[in-house]
This record gives sequence, C-alpha cells and structure tokens, in this order.
Amino acid sequence: MDLSNLFRYKKVVYSLEVFPPKKTSSVDTIYNTLYGLRGLPADFISVTYGAGGSDTQRSKTCEIASLIKTEYQIEPVSHLTCLNSTKDDIRRTLDTLKEHGVQNILALRGDKSPTVEPKEDFQHASDLTEFIKNYDAGFNVMGACYPECHCDSDTLDEDIDNLKRKIDAGASHLITQLFFNNDHFYEFMDKLVQKGITAPVSAGIMPVTNKSQIERTVSMCGASLPRKLSTMINKYADDPQALKDAGIAYATNQIIDLIANDVRGIHLYTMNNVETATRITGSIESIIKSSNRV
Repeated sequence: MDLSNLFRYKKVVYSLEVFPPKKTSSVDTIYNTLYGLRGLPADFISVTYGAGGSDTQRSKTCEIASLIKTEYQIEPVSHLTCLNSTKDDIRRTLDTLKEHGVQNILALRGDKSPTVEPKEDFQHASDLTEFIKNYDAGFNVMGACYPECHCDSDTLDEDIDNLKRKIDAGASHLITQLFFNNDHFYEFMDKLVQKGITAPVSAGIMPVTNKSQIERTVSMCGASLPRKLSTMINKYADDPQALKDAGIAYATNQIIDLIANDVRGIHLYTMNNVETATRITGSIESIIKSSNRV
C-alpha cells in the first residue's frame, strides 16, 4: 500500500517507530515489542537501524518490516540510509524489500561515522530519493525534515532549500526529527508554505522517560529543550517512575496541541517501550478519531 494515499482521506495519520535489537540483545526483544504494539491503531510502523548501514543492519530492517506486514497486517516503512552504501548495495536492498512486499521507504543520508569512510555514490538523501524513484517508481519514498535545522546546515532557510530538492526528487511525505517546543514546528511549517512545499508533514514526538537517554539524543540531533521540560527532567531525574509519568504527560499534551492546530500526522518514537506507546496512544485515540470524522 502506498502510504501517501492515506493523506487523501485522513486528517491525521498516526504512526509508530521501532528499532531492531542491539547486537548484545536477543532478537526476541523486537518480536515482543511488536506483539505488544499489535493492538494499537497505527496507520504504519517504521523500522530504523544504525547509521552505519551495514548489510546485516539492512537485512534485519527488511526482516522486521516484512514481519510487521505479514504477521500484524500493519503497513511497514523501512528506513534506508545511503552515505555508507554503494548503488549496488541499495539495489540489493530494494530488491529484497520488493520481494517482501514492502513498498514504503524513509530515505535518509545517515550520520557520518568517525570510523567508517563514506562511499561516493550518494552525498544527500535527495540523491537516494531520486535513485529509488528511478529504479522502481512503485516505491513510495518519504523524507526526514528538521524543524530546528539540520546540524550540517548554516540556516533553516538553507536547510529548507535542501528539503525542496528532496521533494522535487520524489519524496511524497515528510517526518520530522524530534522536537519539544511546538512553536518551533509551527514556525517551520510557515516557512515550508512560503517555499511552496505542500507535502504532508508528520510531527515526530519522543516521550522523555530517561534523563541520560534524552540528553544523549538531544546532543546528537540538536533539538532544544524548553525550560519547562528541562526543569521537569531535573526535578524527577532520581525518580524513574515519576519522570516516566511526567514525560508521557508532556508528550501527550504536545500531541493534543498539534492535532488541535491541524497537524497532518503524528509519528511516535516508541524507543521500543510498549507501555509508553500504549499509554500515549490511549490518551489521544479519541482525539485522532474525532479529527478524522470531521
């Protein structure tokens, strides 16, 4: 199923993101996660993997995407990075995805690694997007965007110009990097309109349930922490349950505000935490249904 069609008849598209188990973890962990998420009303589930983009990582992502489709009857989205891949690497992955009936891909450049020398075939996600669409136009390609500017861009306007190239290359739908201040998202959306970008945008929301984890994530992606969120994290840092409850409440309020302001999609970064995903989904399910009835 080409997921771009969802936006033609749904006001709000709701999706989840999971990631394969680490090398030190049992593969059963992801199966347990998917089993726990199976009853949630997600329009699709995306599957990420490490920035290195090794054959093993790509194979595991393809396997899990296929499992989501065949076992749980939910449409999967397979992440695909290109910085450390050759065109032959990408062709093999696309052929595997096609064999498993996986039609939707989130095309990403991938992060630069201090230990892996990038290949020369792809420099940007727009290059990968164009390659996929030329290789097989039957794939629906999605792209990432950054409400607070990609770390490699000097300005947000420059970053949005790069994003326009991604759309022109064939990306049908955008998913944002995580953010914690909705005002940044609204300002970003205004700039997209000014640049003539009309592709649907799903807001990427990550619940803060662990202080060290969120500090590590923010340092990597450059998202800012609003004062009220930073205060909340510091206040409950030594009480894991209180921090989880507060983080879930913060993310839920973010989502409710976004839906009230006509966001086209919500993409929940689950971090493979079934309880968190279930609690947030339960709190917003009626709101999404109400929006989609209008």
